Amino acid sequence: MKKFILPVVLLTLGWATTQAQTFNLGVKAGVNLAKLNADFASEENRLGYQVGAWARIGGASFYVQPEAYIGSKGNKFISFTNNNNNEVAAEGKVRFTTLDVPVLLGTKFGAKNLNFRVMAGPVISFILDENSSFSSAYQQATDFDNYKNQALGLQAGAGVDVGAISVDLRYEAGLSNISKSEKYSQKPNLFQLSLGFKIL
Repeated sequence: MKKFILPVVLLTLGWATTQAQTFNLGVKAGVNLAKLNADFASEENRLGYQVGAWARIGGASFYVQPEAYIGSKGNKFISFTNNNNNEVAAEGKVRFTTLDVPVLLGTKFGAKNLNFRVMAGPVISFILDENSSFSSAYQQATDFDNYKNQALGLQAGAGVDVGAISVDLRYEAGLSNISKSEKYSQKPNLFQLSLGFKIL
């Protein structure tokens, strides 16, 4: 899938650049509510942050928006299913610091200084740092706390621009298993709310 997505992203950016009537550059910051959807455990959302930059290339209504931002994502496990298929109450926590690079395709409508947007596209997350702690009960479920250094997801959402200010609300669904374990699956999913400011 990664071999397919990269050429599509590059072709889309190339097309957008040739068709571009506008180019904007901005910064953003926000919060997210994230968790790892696991097939072996019960989990709770964790609050995280994001801060970075975005560009918007497009014409009258359609645009491409590549971004790059540093963020934190986490998860709290409250129980897991052991090898005997019994649910065991036990706490586990994991937090990632990531570099996220989404490339979104969108459309906008409205006036120049007040418009609404919808967008969707792939995102790749590179894990820069991992911090985890698990109670001893998780030793029964071996190798599930061994994580990969990147994950692939899909973002979709809506936003509004008021002058130079933009507000976005998105959902990110994990497409790839972030766990290296062959037995356990964990996919990051999150809601994010961000505030952006157009500087160009």
